[in-house]
Amino acid sequence: MTLIRPALLAAAFLFPLSAFGQEVDLAPILEDAETLEPLETVLVAVDGEVIAERGYAGNSVDDPTNIKSASKTVVSALVGIAIDTGLIEGVDQKIADFLSDDFPEDADPRLNDVTVGNLLSMQAGLAPTSGPNYGRWVASRNWVRAALDQPFETDPGGRMLYSTGSTHLLSAILTKAGGESSLALAREWFGSVDDFGIGGWERDPQGIYLGGNQMAMSPRSLLAFGEVYRTGGLAPDGSRVLSADWVEQSWTARTSSRFTGDGYGYGWFLREIGGEDVRYAWGYGGQMLYIVPSLDLTVVMTSDENSPSAGNGHRDALHALLGEIIEAVRGEEQKG
Repeated sequence: MTLIRPALLAAAFLFPLSAFGQEVDLAPILEDAETLEPLETVLVAVDGEVIAERGYAGNSVDDPTNIKSASKTVVSALVGIAIDTGLIEGVDQKIADFLSDDFPEDADPRLNDVTVGNLLSMQAGLAPTSGPNYGRWVASRNWVRAALDQPFETDPGGRMLYSTGSTHLLSAILTKAGGESSLALAREWFGSVDDFGIGGWERDPQGIYLGGNQMAMSPRSLLAFGEVYRTGGLAPDGSRVLSADWVEQSWTARTSSRFTGDGYGYGWFLREIGGEDVRYAWGYGGQMLYIVPSLDLTVVMTSDENSPSAGNGHRDALHALLGEIIEAVRGEEQKG
C-alpha cells in the first residue's frame, strides 16, 4: 500500500475567470491530487491570469526547483531567439560551423551533416548520453567532445534518440554564437518577462551551462516562460521575445517518441489530452509545463525530482490531472 506523506497544504486559490464571465472551481480537483505522492505544486493560468495554485508537503510555487529535462525546452527557446537575431543562420545550419574544433580526429563523416535542427528534434543520430549513459558522460573531462564522440545509431534526421548531450551541444553553440554564457543570454533575452528567472544551473568542466538538465526555476517562473509561447512569443508588456514563426516551428511534430508515441518538435512533446491538443515540456520526476492553445490554458506541475515519473505511472497520472483541469475549464467556457 502506498503511504501518503503528511501534507502541509497551501490554499488552493480561486480567482474569477473574466474571459468566461465565470469562476472555475479547481479546489476539489487539486485537493484530490494530494494522493499523487510525488506531486509538489500545481499552478493554473487561463489567458495569462492565475486561477488556481497549490503547494503540497510544504512546497511553494515561488520556490526554485530542479526542472530537470524541462530545461531542454528553455534551451530550445534560446536557440530560436539566436536564429531570430541572426546569431545562428537557421535550423539547417551545420553544427560543424560552431563545434568543428571539438570533433574527434577520426570523426564519422556523418558528423558534418548534423544540423542545429537535428539537435533540437533529437534526430542527430548520435548514441544518447541520457539514461544509463548519463553518468559516464558527465564524468568525462569534456562533455561537448564526449557527446560528439558518440557512435552513430542512425543517420542524421532519422528516428528520435532522446539525448541530453544533443541539447548540451546547443548550449555550447549558443555560447559560441552569442559570445556570452547561455545563462547570461537567457537573462538578457527574457528580461522583459515578469517572474522569469533561472537560479542555479550546473556547468560542465569548460564552464558551459548544461543544456537539458540541472536548471533551477520556480513553478511561477516556468509558467511565465510558458506564457511566452502561449501568446505567440510575447512578453506581458507586449514586446516580442520569440517570433511567432519559431513557436509554430517548435510545435510542429518532426518525430515521435518510441516509448510514448507522442510527437516531438523543437523541445516540445505533442499529444492529445482531455480531447484537446496539448504541447508539453517534461522533466524527470514529473516536472511539467503544459500549454493548451485552444483554451488559452497554461499549467505547471512539479514533483519530487528524485522519483521517476515514467515507469511508475506518475507521468500518466499528471496527464490525467491535466485532463480534469481541461474538462473544468472547457465546461466554464461552454457556459460562458
